[in-house]
Amino acid sequence: MNVSEIIKQKSYEKVLHILHRHPLTFIPTIILFIVLLSIPVIVYFLVDNLFPSLLENFPFYPLAVVMASIYYLSTYLFFYMWFIDFYLDMWIVTNDRIIDIEQHSLFSRTITELDLFRIQDVTTNVQGVFSTIFRYGDVSIKTASSTSTVVFRDIPDPNFIREQLIKLADEDRRFHQGQEM
Repeated sequence: MNVSEIIKQKSYEKVLHILHRHPLTFIPTIILFIVLLSIPVIVYFLVDNLFPSLLENFPFYPLAVVMASIYYLSTYLFFYMWFIDFYLDMWIVTNDRIIDIEQHSLFSRTITELDLFRIQDVTTNVQGVFSTIFRYGDVSIKTASSTSTVVFRDIPDPNFIREQLIKLADEDRRFHQGQEM
């Protein structure tokens, strides 16, 4: 699917940036997934070494296989949900507006639009060693409205994006002031 179809792009509008979270921020989830996948294998070897006759019993072994299958399917489902949340969070910056697409869960999404000329403040927040080394962080965009704050979470090169947003907001503000005259 094309981005212009998702955001209902206006005729004069150009997509300048499509931002996603930095891939490095998903590594802790992958590590957790690998650890969770290894737990049944470790339990199997522990039970096999400590109680070898237990796995030979008829009711226990099929029950253990069913329980391990349910565990693996649940783990895959949760990992899939985390991946969908990570992958489908998207921020689109055009020459006229910002579109914030937040995936909250598998079937829950919030889309927020913000006109560039309404931007009052753009702030970056880079915290931690990895964020500093790999240059990713948050960009907070505030408007005059007290409820309108858009946060780009863990995006690559947040300082460049902040500078671009300030420049685009100034250009859009001049454009809209010129139209009102």
